[in-house]
Amino acid sequence: MAKPLLQKIVEDFRFEDLPSSWNSFDIEKFSKNKKLWDYQQDAVKNAIKVLYKYYEDFVDYSETESNEVNQTRKERLWQLYLDNGLNEDIDIRLDRRKRNICNLLTDYYSPQNNKVSYQNFINRMCFWMATGSGKSLVIVKLIHNLIELIRRNEIPPCDILFLTHRDDLILQLRKHVVEFNTVNEPHIILHELKEYPEVKRHGDLFGIPVFYYRSDNLSDEQFEKIIDFKNYDNEGKWYIFLDEAHKGDREDSKRQHIYSIISRNGFLFNSSATFTDIRDIITCAYEFNLSSFINAGYGKHIAILKQEMRAFRDNEDYSGEEKQKIVLKSLIILTYVKKFYEKIKKVKDDLYHNPMMLTLVNSVNVEDADLKLFFRELERIGKGEITDDVFNTAIDELWQEIKEQPELMFEDGERIKFNESVFKGITPKDILKYVYNSKTFGAIEVSFRPSDRKQVAFKLATTNRHFALMKTGDMPNWLKNELSRFQVNHRFEEEGFFETLNREDSDINILMGSRAFYEGWDSNRPNVINYINIGIGEDARKFILQSIGRGVRIEPIKNKRKRALSLYNAKELDETIFNNIKNKVKTIETLFIFGTNRQALQEILTRLKEQKGTEITIGHLFTVNPNCQQLPLLIPVYKESAQPIYKKDIKTKFEINQDELALLESFINYLEDDRILLMRYNTDLEKLKVLKESLQNQDHFLVVTDKKYKNLDILLQRIFDYLGYIPKEFERLKELEKEIRHFENIKVELTDITDLQNKINMIKDFPRLKHELSNLYGKISPDEYTTRAQRLKDEETFETNNKRIKIKYIANHYYLPLIMSVDEKIAYIKHIITVGSERRFIEDLEKYLNDSKNKFNQFDWWMFSKIDASLDQVFIPYYNPKTNRIDSFYPDFIFWLKRDNDYIILFVDPKGTEHTAYLRKIDGYKELFEANGSEKQFSYNGYKVKVSAKIRPDDVAKVPQEYRKYAFDNVQDIL
Repeated sequence: MAKPLLQKIVEDFRFEDLPSSWNSFDIEKFSKNKKLWDYQQDAVKNAIKVLYKYYEDFVDYSETESNEVNQTRKERLWQLYLDNGLNEDIDIRLDRRKRNICNLLTDYYSPQNNKVSYQNFINRMCFWMATGSGKSLVIVKLIHNLIELIRRNEIPPCDILFLTHRDDLILQLRKHVVEFNTVNEPHIILHELKEYPEVKRHGDLFGIPVFYYRSDNLSDEQFEKIIDFKNYDNEGKWYIFLDEAHKGDREDSKRQHIYSIISRNGFLFNSSATFTDIRDIITCAYEFNLSSFINAGYGKHIAILKQEMRAFRDNEDYSGEEKQKIVLKSLIILTYVKKFYEKIKKVKDDLYHNPMMLTLVNSVNVEDADLKLFFRELERIGKGEITDDVFNTAIDELWQEIKEQPELMFEDGERIKFNESVFKGITPKDILKYVYNSKTFGAIEVSFRPSDRKQVAFKLATTNRHFALMKTGDMPNWLKNELSRFQVNHRFEEEGFFETLNREDSDINILMGSRAFYEGWDSNRPNVINYINIGIGEDARKFILQSIGRGVRIEPIKNKRKRALSLYNAKELDETIFNNIKNKVKTIETLFIFGTNRQALQEILTRLKEQKGTEITIGHLFTVNPNCQQLPLLIPVYKESAQPIYKKDIKTKFEINQDELALLESFINYLEDDRILLMRYNTDLEKLKVLKESLQNQDHFLVVTDKKYKNLDILLQRIFDYLGYIPKEFERLKELEKEIRHFENIKVELTDITDLQNKINMIKDFPRLKHELSNLYGKISPDEYTTRAQRLKDEETFETNNKRIKIKYIANHYYLPLIMSVDEKIAYIKHIITVGSERRFIEDLEKYLNDSKNKFNQFDWWMFSKIDASLDQVFIPYYNPKTNRIDSFYPDFIFWLKRDNDYIILFVDPKGTEHTAYLRKIDGYKELFEANGSEKQFSYNGYKVKVSAKIRPDDVAKVPQEYRKYAFDNVQDIL
């Protein structure tokens, strides 16, 4: 199964470690009121890392380089794919029967063995991101970053072209760009591709031109709207952004090759929620598809119910009662969800969304259209034409399934539990109230605007509130023919029902239609989706994934788009509110799906999960060491300083090259009007004054190193940013709670975890098994005792695909057991010890502990733990010159040592890191925990607490004298 190889490649190095001209972007800001979510920022960072690898690491870009240099980059990137496990044949095979495609490809590439090597197309990256995840914002942000990298002369000045397959998606891009331009410079100015010759002749006075066009109107022929790409080829020097531009195209589509051809000497950026082509998946730089979106807490859970809508199948003969029963089941689930929404609203009025049902059908206009049959059953139920037997049977059949707690997709066996009394208490009157917005049954009335019959709303005659909306390309013929039997109300409001669907005052509880509206709209409201006669082909698969993506969005509180538990864990949801709703939210945080063919739906989502890889969380196999549970394991807590860096006497200074320092002095002296700097860099007079003083007294804030910025503009902005940063201060000590939690998130990608699980449990039980064996001494034969003792182990090895890990019982470690790799790179398990320096430290520590005279014996008790920088919250804040901001230093290990009333928190980092990096981290430690060269003493419940730090550099002898006391070579030196 294909995996996102490009993402794997770029995640081996950090964005923060790139040169300053590559990482000095504000990745978060989008507009005045909008910031990129963390996963959107990660997508942008991964894209920049790919470009860095391509345009600087392989061959550093030069303005005078030839196109042949770009071929060298392609060769290097292709080889990198091969080195990282690319073994699929993804070359483009030439089919001589498709002469136009063959001719197109051979015009630009040299085939071998009747195929074109995919190395020619490898200058591309894909973003596989769920519907509703904000791909468009990522595209706009990345376009702006490209513009800035061009200005910094880091990448070629190729033109930028945005392609998508629908006009409304172009309109959406326009809206995003207008919003983005309000707070960002330079402005992005959009032009239709047909304007290209004119724009290139005269330029654009108002900003940077970015071109756009309908992707399906790009061809190798010229008509009125269809344009010949060769007229805009520009030697293939384009940065092409495709947004869902693969829609409706087969693997060998001519247009897909055209996109690659016109970006052959530039780069191709492809974004979609529904990649199926192996080439798109392999070249994926960032994967955050539906599975990842939900697992990260950003979307609703998904439950596919077994109750199939078979009664609507064309070739199966079901009675009207069977059709009514399946519609009733979906209305019962919607009513159940709405009851919980009502309970949540009583806690706080503005939590969550008003639940809604979405019904998507295959046929709209034929004689026995799916939409017509579904609507008929809604009408009958609204009139009260249901018997007690049918209703009770629907309740009972549904309960037989849901009492077993339906499994949630993508979430490793997690299930949803239904409240029996609430569910079985639902009556037809409840459906009237919660779905039909009425107290009594009644005939259907129809509402629409004569000028817009794409939207038709329905209500019962017994209420003035509408409850359902049908949105199609036009009013279906069968409904037009039957209008005479309905009361018709023409509405003349400027906005239609669909446009106001997300407003709090929207009464619509059911939205019906075909594929006309599954894209291009966003709503948190769907909690039930019905798929009626939607097939299982590739088109249907994309449609289902897209429409589910429209249904999974969640927003428990305004502008916070994660499920409640994730918000609570991140301290973004009040504890009192969370405690009042935590037992009610899973229902409204779940999307319930009914399908005509449940197996087909399951297969589609399962395939998505398999493309990601089947990750199994095994955190439940690990446990906090019982010896830790009664001990006060302390960690420091920090707060923001009341003053920025320039008002404090800090040890870490801004790094600058001597030549660039001289250039900076000349430039500042040359400018006579301070307002130029104040406006250009959005700074203030106080910072400018500090900068000028620093140029006179360079020891104050500046330090001369070999660090180069290569751009005076970047240099000045980073200095002003540096002066404005707010450092962290020590606030207090607290006892460890969930700040170390990486062991709960250890994941494996294995088809069978039985052997691993058994070995983990055996090592975890080592002390109990040892104790049980000691109690048998003298009670069993010496031979049997010896045999059992030999079987008793405090270490096991697990191996798969020739990659080994060790499972260890270490008596003083915070959690049990500890896992570390034997081989450096382990792909099938996450959040264990894999780095060589950490492995060596553990081995050295174990060896030292075997010495009866080791210094740890001098303490009343001691414990230690591995720290995982990606998940844990135990760190030391420091100013990082590489990123020019306050970063967090996550040492690899923390030790807690207690003797009498003396308590030591000891951070140990054995990475063997290069000296400038560890010096800055030690500076951060000294700022917080030392005074006049000695450790500060803090009080906690009678303990005299000190915080210490030790780092193992590559060579202790090369450590500057003032930092020597923080360095260690041997384990005993950390004490």
